[in-house]
Amino acid sequence: MRGTKILLGVTGGIAAYKSAYLARELVRAGADVHVVMTEAAAEFVQPLTFSALTRHPVALEMWHRDQSTESEIGTRHIHLATWCDIMLIAPASANTIAKVAHGLSDNLLTVLALACRRPLVVAPTMDADMYLNDVTQQNLGVLRQRGVDIIPPAIGEHASGLMGPGRLPDVEVIIEFVRKLVDGRHEDLRKKRVLVTAGPTYEPIDPVRFIGNRSSGKMGFAIATAAAKRGADVTLVTGPVHLETPRTVDRIDVETAHEMHRAVLAAAKKQDVIIMAAAVSDYRPSKPSGQKMKKMSAEAALDLHLVTTPDILAEVGRVRRRGSVLVGFALETENALENGRAKLTKKQLDLIVVNAATKDNPVFGSDRNTVAFIDHAGHVDELPAMEKIEVAHRLLDRIVALRA
Repeated sequence: MRGTKILLGVTGGIAAYKSAYLARELVRAGADVHVVMTEAAAEFVQPLTFSALTRHPVALEMWHRDQSTESEIGTRHIHLATWCDIMLIAPASANTIAKVAHGLSDNLLTVLALACRRPLVVAPTMDADMYLNDVTQQNLGVLRQRGVDIIPPAIGEHASGLMGPGRLPDVEVIIEFVRKLVDGRHEDLRKKRVLVTAGPTYEPIDPVRFIGNRSSGKMGFAIATAAAKRGADVTLVTGPVHLETPRTVDRIDVETAHEMHRAVLAAAKKQDVIIMAAAVSDYRPSKPSGQKMKKMSAEAALDLHLVTTPDILAEVGRVRRRGSVLVGFALETENALENGRAKLTKKQLDLIVVNAATKDNPVFGSDRNTVAFIDHAGHVDELPAMEKIEVAHRLLDRIVALRA
């Protein structure tokens, strides 16, 4: 980790003393460490301890006027947030986790977490009952959706005497977690422009009804999250979903296939990588009603005349910039690999990701997926079931190799 700039956030709790050891070992590993503490943390460990270990003054108060110039005082929260390569909050109290999850910024640490556009790592540390509380778990879920890395807490005895999860992991475990983030993978797409599509499209029948599908958008959002972590400038074009925007990702919300077509074509020529993970409707009603359609008699039938929507993937294949990588997705219920190969060829793709929607692989709404990659040379790589964020990183590994 030599030369890695780490902003270490320390919050209140008995485990704060371990952060002193963590800071020491990060410095020994070659990292440049600055520490920011909450007032509660300073009740457990004196800031002078961290200053001595890191050879930098500790950031504690938003408006503290020590040796800083007036310009540094006013921009401290921006300077440290842009200075670091990684921000690590260890220990992270339930209070701080709640604040970061919901954008509250009433102290220097939470302001920095909100302003930081680099990878954010959080080590939840609290009493077992607090950690297992549904609210805490929901807050951690929000952070995960936004691309924050969560270090799983250790299990054991707490200061209260309770047994369970919530202890700060050993220093070695935290350092190894951080080391994996800085081993180069999160930098391999730096300054590359990546366009990702996600979610379904809704094609209106009338102002309240539509034709759509069951896509949750989780796979596309996982890809956008992973690409941003690896340094890419990510544009995410998404249909209607209920997901938090990943950190540092530029999001464009659309509803219909025509809106997605317009947004994607406007951006496609500038991209280095295009990953089309959205489940775009193939058909739309030709003449949507301007008013809510009333239900007819039980014997009457409703006939909808459907027309095809734009073939966005095929058009992107024709207009993309020379040397860019184009990836498509194929959701199949039968003959998955055969149909995937046909789509790869027809759409002139560099790589296709094939999902088979089965009872064992529900795909829609799940946090896990079972996929196969097929490249332009016809090579097939079938992956076991895994979390969608890991599928996303495996996909980006393949894309990086293709670009090389």
